[in-house]
Amino acid sequence: MKKLKRSARLVEMTQYLLTRPHTLISLTAFADRYQSAKSSISEDLAIIKEVFEQEGLGELQTLAGAAGGVKYLPKMNKTQAKEIIEQVCHQLEQPERVLPGGYLYMTDILGQPLLLAEIGRMFATAFAGRDIDVIMTVETKGIPLAYATAAHMNLPVVIVRRDNKVTEGSAVSINYVSGSTKRIQTMSLARRALKEEARVLIIDDFMKAGGTVQGMIDLLHEFKAKVAGVGVLVESGELGTEERLLEDYISLAKLTAVDLRTKQTTIVPGNFFQ
Repeated sequence: MKKLKRSARLVEMTQYLLTRPHTLISLTAFADRYQSAKSSISEDLAIIKEVFEQEGLGELQTLAGAAGGVKYLPKMNKTQAKEIIEQVCHQLEQPERVLPGGYLYMTDILGQPLLLAEIGRMFATAFAGRDIDVIMTVETKGIPLAYATAAHMNLPVVIVRRDNKVTEGSAVSINYVSGSTKRIQTMSLARRALKEEARVLIIDDFMKAGGTVQGMIDLLHEFKAKVAGVGVLVESGELGTEERLLEDYISLAKLTAVDLRTKQTTIVPGNFFQ
């Protein structure tokens, strides 16, 4: 790369960091890239670090030593996150979104790239500091959320299928009981998709009783994998605690009331904001 003026270098360096979250970049790499002294690079990084923290864009972690450098950790402050989720709650309260069984139509929201990126950053904030190897979700609506989260955590995504696909090769399949319908269903995961003893973050779009998430947890046991955390976009608060199959999870929004006759709903920020 040609030598840049400092203002241009700051812009390019910021973009470089934003597109490489959770990646350790040495000062030498930056110095070679911009043909600048390490002292100048250090000053630039101090400016970027200050702006990131002031604007709630995340942290710029500095690691000292010969093998050190800087690492960008995407984060979002709770105030900014709550403002975004309150807007999502307002959208979800539209009467036409209520589906039979107390579910909500969310496909259009899950198709908005900018909003997904913000939600992914919220999950990255919620699970920051945890030792995670991979993000898991179940097809289909959880997939965009998982990838949005993975983009901010620089992690691979594993997708659990409802049916075993021939293109997946050999797979592990289990039966699980849906927490809401009490029906027996099946899910499967290709043997090559997940290493044994991997630390897994589960991400899903909607959780009623938690049967699907519990099914994924049971499936992980077959791989001797560990659950590093569970995050859901919306949880249903209609069920009693005795009906909930899962206790340890983070939700961004909570459906607290739904009237199937009038299609009136009440949705509030989830336990992440408590």
